[in-house]
Amino acid sequence: MYLDKKVIVVLPAYNASATLEITYNEIPFDIVDEVVLVDDASKDSTVEVGKKLGIKHIVKHENNQGYGGNQKSCYNKALELGGDIVIMLHPDYQYTPKLIRSIVSIMGEGLYPVVIASRILGKGALKGGMPMYKYIANRFLTFTQNIIINQKLSEYHTGYRAFTAEVLKSINFMANSDDFVFDNQMLCQIFYKNFEIAEITCPTKYFEEASSINFKRSTIYGLGCLKASVQFWLQKKGLAKYEIFK
Repeated sequence: MYLDKKVIVVLPAYNASATLEITYNEIPFDIVDEVVLVDDASKDSTVEVGKKLGIKHIVKHENNQGYGGNQKSCYNKALELGGDIVIMLHPDYQYTPKLIRSIVSIMGEGLYPVVIASRILGKGALKGGMPMYKYIANRFLTFTQNIIINQKLSEYHTGYRAFTAEVLKSINFMANSDDFVFDNQMLCQIFYKNFEIAEITCPTKYFEEASSINFKRSTIYGLGCLKASVQFWLQKKGLAKYEIFK
C-alpha cells in the first residue's frame, strides 16, 4: 500500500487483446495493489490475455454495455475490493501507465481527490498524433464547458483519470449514460459536489490499435458534453433538477 492507501487500477476493455499486455507490464506494482479488468463483451481474446497475465479480478460482460457501462462495473468492483485510490486506465496503450506514480503521489498525500491526465497540457495530443479535427473540437468544447461550469480545466475529454473512494461514493455515477459522455457527466458531478480536480501533463499515442470514435459519434459525444454542462448550470441555479446530481 502507498501511505496506507489501497491503490486499484481499473481497465475498461473492449477488443484490447493486442495492447493489454504492454499496458499491464508498465503498471508500477510496487504501489498498485490490485488490477481490475472489465471486458465489455469483446470479440477477441482480451479475457484470455488477462488470465494469462495473472489478473485476478476479471469481470466479463455477456452483452456490450458501452464505455460508460463498462466504467460503472469498474468502479463498483474497485469499491467492493476496498480501493482508496482508483485509477481508470485504458488498456489500449494510448496513455502511459508510467504516470501512475505521480498520480498516486498527488492523491496519497491528500493534495487532490481527483487527478486527470491532460493531453493538452504540453501539446501532448498533437505530438502524439491526435487528428486535427479532434484537437480543434477538444479545445472548443473545453473552452465552452469552462465558461458554462466556471472552471479552468485544460480538457474534459481524457480517458485517464483517478478518484478517491470518497469521490466515487459521493457521486451518483450509476445514473450516468452508458456511452462516452459518461466521463463528462462524472466531471460535472464532481464539480457539483465541490471536489477539486488536479491535472497532470500526459503524452499520448494515436495508432491503429488505439481506441477511437468516428466523426459521427464524436459529434454526438460533443453535443452530449454540452448538454451535461448546461444541466450542471441549471442545477446549480436551482432552475432544474437532474438524477445525475442526486
